Amino acid sequence: MTEPAGAPRDIGSVLVINVSRIGDTLLATPALRALARAFPRAELTCLAHPKRVEVLEHLPFLSGVAGIDKRAAMLRGRLARRRHDLALVYGFDRALVEYALRVSNRVVAFGQGDAALDARLAPAVAEPAAFSRHAVFMRLALLEPLGIAPAGLRLAYQVTDAERDRARQALGALRGSATPLVGLQVASFPTKRFRDWPIEHFGALAARMRSRWPGVHFLIFGGGEEKARTALLAQQLGSAATSFAGRLSLRESAALMSQVRLFVGVDTGPTHIMGCFDIPLVAMYHCHSPSRLLGALEHPCFYPVDHPHPHPCPEETPMSAIGVDAVFAVVERALLEHPPGA
Repeated sequence: MTEPAGAPRDIGSVLVINVSRIGDTLLATPALRALARAFPRAELTCLAHPKRVEVLEHLPFLSGVAGIDKRAAMLRGRLARRRHDLALVYGFDRALVEYALRVSNRVVAFGQGDAALDARLAPAVAEPAAFSRHAVFMRLALLEPLGIAPAGLRLAYQVTDAERDRARQALGALRGSATPLVGLQVASFPTKRFRDWPIEHFGALAARMRSRWPGVHFLIFGGGEEKARTALLAQQLGSAATSFAGRLSLRESAALMSQVRLFVGVDTGPTHIMGCFDIPLVAMYHCHSPSRLLGALEHPCFYPVDHPHPHPCPEETPMSAIGVDAVFAVVERALLEHPPGA
């Protein structure tokens, strides 16, 4: 393979540091894939937030994954000899950048706003302007000075055979009797609550779907933070729903999500995971962060529902402006074009 322009020769080890939330971890997977293709003989290691590293487990283009945070980064690598030929660091945490400098021969990162630190980077890359391009391309921008082209824009997540088997066992007869089996992600994480669609709207949507498809069954996903919302919806839907909110690990949830025939959710980490599966995905986006910036790329059955207010808009703009009728129409289209039994 021809060496990428601007990249050092004889690359045997590449380190990527990306300490972020679930969605931001996944949004960097196209960049990781591109690095793996550019340096096919190199060991490619990714360090992520200790609570998010499982998102990257079992990806075929990674040699290894592990957790790191800024506190651990300040202590690590001080006695070790440099062993990585190249490192890329996402974010603006000085401790992570300095760790990469201690353990790598060359470090590429976005400019950190510190002239002395930036002078040690090779290079300090100008970060693209906010909202100027899709989040995947924002992360691919760090590879541009190395002359590395994208190797696909699809996000990557790998469900193992064992995880898939356990998910099928957990669902039991629902996999054959529910028509369709629908996953619901009703809330984003606490700092992004402006992305949440009203729980009453989810209830009304589910009622419309039950009238249209009497055999539908809903799997409700979510973490402990949104337990009140998910419990309210589960109570309203009764026997037509099974709630897994707050009961499963991230990987257990993802394996169950891979078994649904339709997924409806707000813009958040699990919805990005669904962007990795060839399953109809109906996702709702706030006008502050529309689908053109965060939607699933190269997905064969992605159905975004954008806020009617144009971007940009204040975070306070209510998601209730996305009506139930609008979402139901998209759900109907998704199931018409991708019938559950197909």
